[in-house]
Amino acid sequence: MDDHITDDLPCYGLYINGSWVDAEGGLMPVNEPALGRTMAYVARGSAADVDRAVAAAREAFDRGPWPHTPGHERARILNAIADLIEEHTAEFAELESRNLGAPLRKTTFVDIPWSVEHLRVFAELATIHPYEALPWTDIPSVSWNFVWREPIGVCGQIVPWNYPLLMTIWKIAPALAAGNTVVLKPASYTPLTALMLMRLIHEAGLLPRGVLNIVTGPGAEVGDALARHPGVDKVSFTGSTETGRHIMRLASDTIKRLTLELGGKSPSLVMPDADLELATDGVLFGVFFNGGQSCEAGTRCLVPESLHDEFLERLVTRARSLRIGDPLDLETDLGPLVSEAQCRIVEEYIDVGKHEGARLVTGGKRARIPGFEHGPFIEPTIFTGVQNGTRLAQEEIFGPVLSVIPYRTVTEAIELANASRYGLGAAVWSRDLQGAIEVAKRIRTGTVWINDHHIILPRAPFGGYKQSGIGREHGIYGLMAYTELKHIHVDLMQKRSGRVWWDVLIPQRDQSEEAGL
Repeated sequence: MDDHITDDLPCYGLYINGSWVDAEGGLMPVNEPALGRTMAYVARGSAADVDRAVAAAREAFDRGPWPHTPGHERARILNAIADLIEEHTAEFAELESRNLGAPLRKTTFVDIPWSVEHLRVFAELATIHPYEALPWTDIPSVSWNFVWREPIGVCGQIVPWNYPLLMTIWKIAPALAAGNTVVLKPASYTPLTALMLMRLIHEAGLLPRGVLNIVTGPGAEVGDALARHPGVDKVSFTGSTETGRHIMRLASDTIKRLTLELGGKSPSLVMPDADLELATDGVLFGVFFNGGQSCEAGTRCLVPESLHDEFLERLVTRARSLRIGDPLDLETDLGPLVSEAQCRIVEEYIDVGKHEGARLVTGGKRARIPGFEHGPFIEPTIFTGVQNGTRLAQEEIFGPVLSVIPYRTVTEAIELANASRYGLGAAVWSRDLQGAIEVAKRIRTGTVWINDHHIILPRAPFGGYKQSGIGREHGIYGLMAYTELKHIHVDLMQKRSGRVWWDVLIPQRDQSEEAGL
């Protein structure tokens, strides 16, 4: 990327305490991957900028109206934010496609509408009353007991680069619905739609000062500062498992609440009775959607030995028909990867697969697109002869690379699926739905799709087993992750006598006895 700042490119500051402000570190470039050039500049935030943002969020939480704003009013504001996104769908979709490299067809018909839907669901959930009654009891006393849900406080939210607007909504919607204040750190590669959203919210005057703050900048500075900051009560992070471990270590000093959605190496299990036409397109959708840059991508395809050759031929034929090119062309199926650096990582894993003895059957090299010679395009890539214990089958690649692994029995397929440090998602392809459900129950992942993939519903919990994360996002499960639970006990006896449990320490004695008479 070009470090020379030109006057004809947009520049974005930090958003702190209801105002756009400059960062101490100046500006940094943001790339347009398809063209391999700078498309905008954003503030290069630092730990000092995080201090300013956390102070604003702390003030807004401790002394501002937001935590005490009625749920129906928070719902109105979340719906108003959804309306803004919906009204500007075309602008958001184009900006997302340019900044990420995702095809315009995907951003227009998936990312933007799904962001709106998540906001509307959390607007509804914001109206849930924080009171939860517990059963009345007269043991050890006649008392009224209830649970009161409260917002946690200041939430540091760290967004990945692969679904910029959608992941921003995934973070801020439950936090705001529950009454928290937020310091959001967008990904350095893809911050532009989050900044556009903040501009629209600011212009509409929807949120009190300090409730939502945005600090762009390098993860090693901004992300680390959020994770360790004593004024931050919760950190929500989506990204690699390695970075998640680092976030956990930093957050442990102040015992922060954590939600971590981390890496994956999801299996697609093709059952012996699967509809192969459905499974072929489904497996390819599972791995190549968003250029393979999805944490729950189905990068391991487990197929019966008896079907291996036929199914592999189907996969290769369909993969070669996918159109790679300009992300702003509605006919494009796959755009570029997010960056040249990510492209090199994928190329390194392709070399690893070859050295490990896997057989490359299609793809495996850069795609040269006329007019986009500087873009990091990778052909859809399929390996067969992959051993499940190899790096190719075990490590998260984050690119359009599929490993095909044969199995003999369904029990073996389940064992192969579970033989991973990850447990984020899985897919099962079968005509026997009840049998597929039984298989799904035995797979150690947070989500299992049957005859589908990538469907992450706003009301359904999403998160991982094992090293794929801690906690769940979305729906009531995600909302509760942004609340503290307080038990309130109300004694209804209103007198000292009869409190036998007090007598264990402070027995009630006759007053004359106490006086020694």
